[in-house]
Amino acid sequence: MSADTASARGEIENLLYLYAERIDAGDFAGVAEIFADAEITVAGTDNRTRGRKAVQKLYETTTRIYEDCGTPKTKHVVTNPIIEVDAAAGRATSRSCFSVLQQTPKLPLQVIITGRYRDVFEHADGAWRFASREMVLEQFGDLSQHLMMDAESMTRG
Repeated sequence: MSADTASARGEIENLLYLYAERIDAGDFAGVAEIFADAEITVAGTDNRTRGRKAVQKLYETTTRIYEDCGTPKTKHVVTNPIIEVDAAAGRATSRSCFSVLQQTPKLPLQVIITGRYRDVFEHADGAWRFASREMVLEQFGDLSQHLMMDAESMTRG
């Protein structure tokens, strides 16, 4: 693996984990910043979100924030990233798994959803950034304390 490829992999891994850190902090403006040049889709749906304002609105209107802490009381855990870099083309892909844990006064600590992220990255202005993210929602637990919508029904069509 070349130094350029190793560096790209490190930057891309940081972007994967930065997303988890920001959403768990309730920092939807920060989430929108890292997806400012990307399109977010959900597998099995026609939902498409592109651009900083649209991404921020998506998270603000679908994710419950708790007043006592200003966060969704979640921990997004991103694992098993498989990153393939084409440094010459300035493109990369990543496949990873996610699990979201949550605990609230009404919900004991538990995994509330799992799935996969299928991401595409591009190298622009001297850095790697998201070009697209497809969320593949696979297993559903109790999302009632996290989302202000029914994610499972969204994927049933």
